[in-house]
Amino acid sequence: MGSWNALERIAVADCAFELHGRDLDDLFATAATLLADLMVDPATLMRDVEQVVRLEARALDLLLHDWMSELIFLKDSERLVLPDARVTVRPAPPALTARLTGGRIDRTRTVLRADPKAVTLHQFVVEPRGDGWYARVVIDV
Repeated sequence: MGSWNALERIAVADCAFELHGRDLDDLFATAATLLADLMVDPATLMRDVEQVVRLEARALDLLLHDWMSELIFLKDSERLVLPDARVTVRPAPPALTARLTGGRIDRTRTVLRADPKAVTLHQFVVEPRGDGWYARVVIDV
């Protein structure tokens, strides 16, 4: 599994993160885990929903943007938080297929954290770095 670090000095009212993945699949799966961890305490979330998501975009960075936006949309529209992701990314033309597992936010069980509204394009970066992939994202909360 990839990793992420909070970037405290990038945005005051938003959350900024650096993500690292072994490959694109790992980077995108790490983004799903990051968003879930930002939204809720994953230990308090049921794992009783499975969802398949397919996306295409004009560019690889836009694919990551759209991917994270889709996960926020699922939280807002269906109360779904899906931290467990098996993602297959095709770099050209950019597309992904993901099998996600998670659950619905349950007010009696799920511990809520931040409420992300959108992924911004402010300082947004996706690039190969070292022996893996790197992304920087700013999330409007």
